[in-house]
Amino acid sequence: MTEKMWAVVKSKRAPGAEIKKVDIPKIGDNEVLVKVRRTSICGTDVHIWEWDPWSQEEMKNIPIIFGHEATGEVVKVGSAVKSVKVGDLVSAETHIADGTCYQCRTGRMHICENMKILGVTVNGAFAEYFKIPEINAWKVDPNLEPEIASILEPLGNAVHTALPAGNYEDITGNTVLILGAGPIGLMSIVVAKYLGARKVIVTEFAEKKVRFELAKKMGADRVLDAKMDQKELEEIILSETDYEGPSVVFEMSGAPAALELGLKVITPGGRISLLGIFKGPVSINLNEYVIFKNLRVFGITGRRMFDTWYQVSGLLERPEIKKTLKQVITHIIPIKDIEKGIELIKTAQAAKVVMEPIWE
Repeated sequence: MTEKMWAVVKSKRAPGAEIKKVDIPKIGDNEVLVKVRRTSICGTDVHIWEWDPWSQEEMKNIPIIFGHEATGEVVKVGSAVKSVKVGDLVSAETHIADGTCYQCRTGRMHICENMKILGVTVNGAFAEYFKIPEINAWKVDPNLEPEIASILEPLGNAVHTALPAGNYEDITGNTVLILGAGPIGLMSIVVAKYLGARKVIVTEFAEKKVRFELAKKMGADRVLDAKMDQKELEEIILSETDYEGPSVVFEMSGAPAALELGLKVITPGGRISLLGIFKGPVSINLNEYVIFKNLRVFGITGRRMFDTWYQVSGLLERPEIKKTLKQVITHIIPIKDIEKGIELIKTAQAAKVVMEPIWE
């Protein structure tokens, strides 16, 4: 008889999900089985819960266990596994690369041509147990608080946004403009400050009070209401930079108006990292905003495997970084209350919601 576990399952191509008993995953020779200690809700999970157009297009394998941001203890390893052992605490790199395509073989595993994604294309981490390839199990300090260990994947997004080309895109002494203070935008404030940014300016809707206030607590030098008139925003941002414009822009919102603002105010020769996902095509004046400005534009997806993870580990060696990052976690709830967590995020009452494996 196959052993069972609790899991959050997207059983139907419709809004919502159900908590039910399913089979515990069986691992292959190069895989590890992880017992969940904490898991957190991503914006992607909200999309899947709501069953929006993106989810309808991307989610081919229904039913599926979703969720991907997680940490836990390795409880079983495959026969060929060497780098991870039973008892290790790990966080999950959620992009599962094939290791054989052109991108993987040229040092770009994070954009593998045949990518699988934990909790999107394969069963994920909103469960008592999940399985991942050995290479995707990133060992973390056993003394690291599990709440923080559960958000290393999105922290990696923030680091990748700040350092899209490794350490070759230094931001020391520069002014950084962050458009959007969602969880990853908030984390990127800490990253930018640690990397030596002279000033960090953030835009977010003031009506999203939790995020707006958190941006200040995370160390932003100026937090501006994104609802302000565009011309007024431009004037304030330029005045904050002696009318030179920020040298570095992180677009974290996926809002066309924010992208246009960033491209308008960025200094010629600057660089912009695009992490926010737009709902559809966006029209911009490439001649005026990119070509004649000689901008460097980086599209950001996932984390560079595994350069970014080493950078994340280095950050977490500093107690003050961990203390500041912990503020992003505004709620810790039992996983049985996932619907409440989804609602907290949808209504902007939360930044990051972490869930404990309490099922009944």
